[in-house]
Amino acid sequence: MNLTTEGLPQKFRKKALSLLTHEPIWAAQLRERLDESMILGARQLVEQMRGRSLGDGLHPFEFKVFSQFGDDGIIQKLVQYLEISEQTFVEFGVESYREANTRLLLLKDNWRGLVMDGSAQHMNALRNESLYWRHDLTAVAAFITRENINQLITENGFAGDLGLLSVDIDGNDYWVWERLDCVSPVIVVAEYNAVFGAERAISVPYDPRFVRTAAHYSNLYWGCSLGALAHLASKKGYALIGCNSNGNNAYFVQTSRMKGLKELSVQEAFVRSKFREARDQGGHLTFVSGAHRSQVIQGLPLVDVTTGNTERF
Repeated sequence: MNLTTEGLPQKFRKKALSLLTHEPIWAAQLRERLDESMILGARQLVEQMRGRSLGDGLHPFEFKVFSQFGDDGIIQKLVQYLEISEQTFVEFGVESYREANTRLLLLKDNWRGLVMDGSAQHMNALRNESLYWRHDLTAVAAFITRENINQLITENGFAGDLGLLSVDIDGNDYWVWERLDCVSPVIVVAEYNAVFGAERAISVPYDPRFVRTAAHYSNLYWGCSLGALAHLASKKGYALIGCNSNGNNAYFVQTSRMKGLKELSVQEAFVRSKFREARDQGGHLTFVSGAHRSQVIQGLPLVDVTTGNTERF
């Protein structure tokens, strides 16, 4: 059952909201005030960016407000530089949406957006936050596959030109973006698995039921390499312009909208991640780092997306 606070008298709405999201009213109010303060700081940083060249790459513009790493700053700079008029976004794999690539676009810039996640609990809670009535946001609970991605987007009111697409589902990312054709985003932010390296264009084989934590105990066998994303982007009319400094998100821009941005090779753009999320068979973090991570998933099947052949890591 999808519970909401709609239809309740105003004096009961805050208390009901607290019960639905399992968050005390005072905590929700404090979080809103903190969000407002962070957004004010972000506005100042964005103004400082104005006029600064992207010639030295994306990293100098990184800052974090709601993104996992410094992607908020990169996105704000690209939107500013490219003068994007399509103020709409689609992001999937958002969990609770408290940490996301598009939340700042929603709250600071008032973009219209669609977010999706496989957790109905997360999406129900999001629909009961105050930001949901304050902004034009649609939250959908769905397990995303390449078979349903276009229908999910179009049936929720998005099609054609789009400002930004963010892809982060820790699994079938390559296969879902490959099939997605109902929207034409100016910017695509897509997560890559740096453990797969910069030399090969590879992805986990497509499985509509793929779940990262079940696919391999290590938590390292998921998604695709940067080379795979760059290969797909080129076929779709996009250029790779860089990655964030933490080595998990790659940035692509429509070739017709580049405005002088430099297209990079996979080797030029690649950043090897340093965060350590590997786990043992009991589900405990092992803090394995660097090249040792690839040894943990050695021998697992991967698809070379340029040939379609299945090979071993």
